[in-house]
Amino acid sequence: MKTICIFNQKGGVGKTTTNINLCSYLAMSGYKVLAIDIDPQGNTTSGLGFDKKELEKSMYDVITSDVSIKEIIKQSQLVKNLYIAPTTMELAGAEVEIIGKNKREVILQEKLKEVEDFYDYIFIDCPPSLGILTINALTACDSVLIPIQCEFYALEGVGQLINTIQLVKKSLNKNLQIEGVIMTMYDSRTNLSNEVLKEVEKYFKDKVYKTTISRNIRLAEAPSFGLPIMLYDDKCKGAEAYESLTNEFLGRQERVNKLNE
Repeated sequence: MKTICIFNQKGGVGKTTTNINLCSYLAMSGYKVLAIDIDPQGNTTSGLGFDKKELEKSMYDVITSDVSIKEIIKQSQLVKNLYIAPTTMELAGAEVEIIGKNKREVILQEKLKEVEDFYDYIFIDCPPSLGILTINALTACDSVLIPIQCEFYALEGVGQLINTIQLVKKSLNKNLQIEGVIMTMYDSRTNLSNEVLKEVEKYFKDKVYKTTISRNIRLAEAPSFGLPIMLYDDKCKGAEAYESLTNEFLGRQERVNKLNE
């Protein structure tokens, strides 16, 4: 079992799109996958077809009270083997509510112990900020998957992002690793995209996935229908990219497992 946090403190980098589609393709490949939504915007929740208004309990209740995560997990009706721990806008108030709590950084880690034996992969979609919810996710996970947008300011936040990971590693989660870096909104025709890719590769080296995610209208449309891209348009470039990314991700897991044997 592996827990992976999808994190970048910049918004609009394709974090949720990656969470929805990577989880869906892995589930379709036969792995049991839990997608945890701790971004108060709840885009993973709605993007996987759940109506936030109909939820009786959500990650807000898990983080702020003694509700078990088992109580809120929903099974996807669309993708076999895919489960979601949904959230609502209420979660935005959770940071203030837990600020005075003892061991507030490890709330999520403790809650996940109840379910970790049930899944092959747990993915956590983080808010685009460095608050206590993100710290909880980084403390609870084995590794961090970082989507980086191919744009001029993309590299500006990378130093801060790495500092945060190092701080958590030093004080709360000494085994925290960088799982990989995904280049999103990539356009091979522009010098800018290629320059940003080169810079990111220089910095992260072999952690950068060879698969890049291009801008794609169908990929952008799919969440508004509550569907992963494979169920919305499995022939579009966005679907091909996420299927390829999933295969590359699994290939890396196999190599790491062999090295550890």
